[in-house]
Amino acid sequence: MSETTAFITGLSGPVLTVDEDHFLREAAPWGVILFQRNCVDPGQVRRLAADIRSALGWQAPILIDQEGGRVQRLKPPHWRAYPPSRVYGTLYARDHAEGLEACQLGTRLIAADLRALGLDVDCLPLVDVPVEGAHDIIGDRAYGTDPDTISTLAGAAIDALLEGGVLPVIKHVPGHGRARSDSHLELPVVDAAWDELAAADFLPFGRFRRCPLAMTAHVVFTAVDAERPATTSDEVIGRVIRGTIGYDGCLMSDDLSMKALSGNLADRAEASIAAGCDLALHCNGKLAEMDAVAGAVPVLAGDALARADRALAARREPEPIDVAEARQRFADLVQPVWTPPGG
Repeated sequence: MSETTAFITGLSGPVLTVDEDHFLREAAPWGVILFQRNCVDPGQVRRLAADIRSALGWQAPILIDQEGGRVQRLKPPHWRAYPPSRVYGTLYARDHAEGLEACQLGTRLIAADLRALGLDVDCLPLVDVPVEGAHDIIGDRAYGTDPDTISTLAGAAIDALLEGGVLPVIKHVPGHGRARSDSHLELPVVDAAWDELAAADFLPFGRFRRCPLAMTAHVVFTAVDAERPATTSDEVIGRVIRGTIGYDGCLMSDDLSMKALSGNLADRAEASIAAGCDLALHCNGKLAEMDAVAGAVPVLAGDALARADRALAARREPEPIDVAEARQRFADLVQPVWTPPGG
């Protein structure tokens, strides 16, 4: 592998265009993230993944957000639907063993779906702790509303993804659960006191400090930095994420094109790296913006490179699974609280 640049990029559609192929070869991003616009059917996704890696010249990570529920880039009819994470929390409240098993099986099946397509990073699990009155952008994407339930089920999801040969990404560190607005549209500001944040929001992330990858929250925490969201705050990243939480893995920003951030794309990319993100994430596939991000971030080096390399070293071949048997057991477990769309 030659030198890579400290960002992850999106693409415009289901095939790699000539311009995008040239961009990948010249800009050398660390990875590529896919969205629904990039995924038509299994054969097409496999070809796209192969073309991405051919352009980059190595087995580069290819990411996707495949949580289940509202956030599922691979959808029926070509891929199975999965429940939102809160379904596992509901089952866990009824029966700890069955809720845990359902979470493990559902996430392991997602990993099998991704590996069959050549995808090897899932932006899952959410470790956010939602509170009453918060915006529903997190909502049922969270496993529950208490740190213990969330930690237990997120841990099961991490293990299941790794067993399936897929790297997990914990998000949105140090917590998006109190946000009263959607960071895709505006900048959320959280005014909770430090002690309150440390006892709830930050707590579950600390249990996954060795997870290979993590994604920041575009949220201002006034108890730490009243001016800048976590993604661009060296105070939040240094004092909270690397300090209090103790996260020592590879840290990526959330999507730089979200409206929570200010400045142009180059400014946002520079600010995220300067604050302590190892990788800048840009998702919308607009080539001019991709060029701006690529020109604003450095070649991966030093501690950032070491953390990125450690993350990739956690990739492994999937452990054997009887998919048909797992699907039937999973369906039996979730049936009391969830029915697949159209099912």
